[in-house]
Amino acid sequence: MRIAQISPLSEAVPPRFYGGTERVVSYLTEELVEMGHEVTLFASGDSCTSATLEALWPRALRLDPGVRDVVALHTLLLEHVSRRAGDFDVLHFHLDYLPFPLFARQATPFVTTLHGRLDLAELQTVYAAFPELPLVSISDAQRRPLRQQNWAATIYHGLPENLLRPVPGVVPSYLAFLGRISPEKGPDRAIRIARRCGIPLKMAAKVDRVDQDYFDTVIRPMLAEGGAEMIGEIGESQKAEFLSGAHALLTPIDWPEPFGMVMIEAMACGTPVIACNRGSVPEIVEDGVNGFIVEDETGAVAAVERLDRIDRRTVRQHFEARFTARRMAQDYLDVYRDLVLTGQPRLRVVG
Repeated sequence: MRIAQISPLSEAVPPRFYGGTERVVSYLTEELVEMGHEVTLFASGDSCTSATLEALWPRALRLDPGVRDVVALHTLLLEHVSRRAGDFDVLHFHLDYLPFPLFARQATPFVTTLHGRLDLAELQTVYAAFPELPLVSISDAQRRPLRQQNWAATIYHGLPENLLRPVPGVVPSYLAFLGRISPEKGPDRAIRIARRCGIPLKMAAKVDRVDQDYFDTVIRPMLAEGGAEMIGEIGESQKAEFLSGAHALLTPIDWPEPFGMVMIEAMACGTPVIACNRGSVPEIVEDGVNGFIVEDETGAVAAVERLDRIDRRTVRQHFEARFTARRMAQDYLDVYRDLVLTGQPRLRVVG
C-alpha cells in the first residue's frame, strides 16, 4: 500500500527530546515500512526515517529561531501534499483540523488522527462543519466531547517492542515524574506525594516557555525545599534506566489526558504507574495489575504503600499485549484498507 504520513513540522520525526505526536508518527512509519508498505513521510528535514522523506523545511520549527509564522509553513506543507495526493492510496494526517478545508475536496482517501484535547468550546463549530471526515481517536475518553463525528476507530499509541525494556540489576530507589512541567500534569502534586511517602522524587521533564512562570513561582521553590530533584529533559536512550530505577511513575494529572505516552513507557520498563482518574487513564492503567488509579494525593500515597502487590514482570507483559507499535500499525492498516475499498471507515462502536 502507498501511504503518506503527514507530520507537524514543530519537531523532527522522531524528536530529539519531548514531542509525543512526532514520536508516534515515527514509530508508526517505521513499523509500516518494516511490514512492506511504501511509505512517504512529510516532515522537517532533520527527521530520520527508513521511509521516503519529503522535507518541507530544513529543521524542526521549535529549533529554528528564524521562523516566526509556523502557520505559513504548515500551509505550504498542505499545498505540497495536495499536489502529490494522487501518488498515494491513502493519506494519514497528524495535523488536527488543518487539512480539512483543502482535502475534503479531493479524491484520495484520507484519515486524521487527533492527538490533543477536544473539550475546547471553539473546536465544536470547526468539527461540526466537517461531519463526514473520518477521524481516529487515541482513547475513547478523548472523543467524548465530539461524539457526533465520523470516528473510524480508537487506536492506542504503541512503542517498538524492544525500544524500552527493564534494565537488569537496577534496584528501584525513587519515584519518577516524566514529561512536561505544567499545572495540568501535576508536578507540584507529585512532589507532595513523594514527600508524604518519604521517598525521593526524580523529575525528568522539560519546561516550555508558556510554563516558565509556573515553574519559577511554584515548582522551583518546592525543589529548593528538598525531597525532589529536577534532572531536566531526557532522551530516548536514557529513559529505560530512569524508569527502571523508579518504584513507580507518578502521573497526578488534572486534565482530560488524551492518551499519555509516559504511562506506556513506564510499563515497557516494568514500572507501575500511579495516575489520577482523568481522561484516558482508566483505559491505560488496569488498577492493581500494572499500577493504580487514584482520585487525589492521599489516594496516591496509599497506592505507593501497596506497590509490593504489583509484579513488575506482569507490568511488562501487559505492555507487550496492548501497547506495541506493531499492534498500532496493524490497527491503522485496518482503517486504511476500509478507506481504500469503500471510501469510508468501518465504524467501530465505543463506550
